[in-house]
Amino acid sequence: MSQAPHHGHDHWPRRLVAALPLLPLLPLLIVSAVVLVDLIGGSGMTWLPLLATGPALAATTNGPRGVLCVGLLGATVGAVLGVRDDAPSDELAVVLAALLAVTLAACLASTLRGRRERVLAAVRSVAEAAQHALLQPIPATVGPFRVAVRYSAAAAEARIGGDLYALVSTPYGVRMIVGDVRGKGLPAVGLAALVVGVFREAAYDEPDLLAVVARIERSLARNLGSSDDFVTAVVAGYPRDGHLEVVNCGHAPPLLVRDSAVVPVDPERPAPPLGLRTLSGETPALQVLPFADGDQLLLYTDGVTEARNHAREFYPLAESLARHTSDEPSRTVTALHDELLAHVGGRLHDDAALLLLHKPTAPVTHSDRGNQSPAATLPTSTQRC
Repeated sequence: MSQAPHHGHDHWPRRLVAALPLLPLLPLLIVSAVVLVDLIGGSGMTWLPLLATGPALAATTNGPRGVLCVGLLGATVGAVLGVRDDAPSDELAVVLAALLAVTLAACLASTLRGRRERVLAAVRSVAEAAQHALLQPIPATVGPFRVAVRYSAAAAEARIGGDLYALVSTPYGVRMIVGDVRGKGLPAVGLAALVVGVFREAAYDEPDLLAVVARIERSLARNLGSSDDFVTAVVAGYPRDGHLEVVNCGHAPPLLVRDSAVVPVDPERPAPPLGLRTLSGETPALQVLPFADGDQLLLYTDGVTEARNHAREFYPLAESLARHTSDEPSRTVTALHDELLAHVGGRLHDDAALLLLHKPTAPVTHSDRGNQSPAATLPTSTQRC
């Protein structure tokens, strides 16, 4: 399997991360450097004001006690060096007073930084809990399928965003949804949570996949009110062996992989996104596709296909999928995700989700080898309203 391109500049962030544990020692190194320069050059008061940088830098990495210790050390060193160099008492007093003021201000800044870090840690823990509640981990094997999921939120500190996915095993077969909420931020997360919650409940209750979609639509109609928000989504199900049902509500078409060929599953009758049915009056349609052993289906969000590189070129998902397809879904989605990040230069500007479904090839016994049928052609689809 080919790997994502490697960038030569990647070693710089790694070196910076490796140097982070040494940062608390930097204030002491500065104080030591001032002492060394003064002892060697005998420059009097020239370098003593630089002692104030010690507690100032300590505030970025140390607690208030550490800052205070660095400040007291600097003041002691400054007083000793000032007396040794016969510095004027008024000038030395000014330097020491300034050093004391910087130390007190640095202690305050360190205290505030510590509080902000504790608040951020609490927020991150809540985000982790929200992620597990909204985007529950999907096992590697569900029913007859092998599954892999990869999700990346565009916000640097976020764990979740406006993209959503879910896959459940129900009395009516395996069912899944991948969607994209219009907008970003907390309102998008709340809407995504609503859609996923309704889907999980309806997937167990409704024998018909279109009824599952209708439940989601009704819930959005009640909660959105006059809002112009909406959700694009693909809802799919595997009700019986060899048959895959797909309902596309304004979303990017899934990609079907069969015999090394990648084919988009375009809806025969386009339907509006979830939440806009009352405005358009159109209802979604159900497509039934053959889905045999060895077939794979990739569901994704537009954060993948609309990702651009520095030349403003879109990420070629279909071509990349054909290049990275393997019998291990986790390996395939990891390769796609790594290549996507390399395509955009390491930072996504929109949430991106990938969900790959693979039906492993059934073992073939010796007696069956002579009875195998020729490879199936690319799928046809039927439509039911």
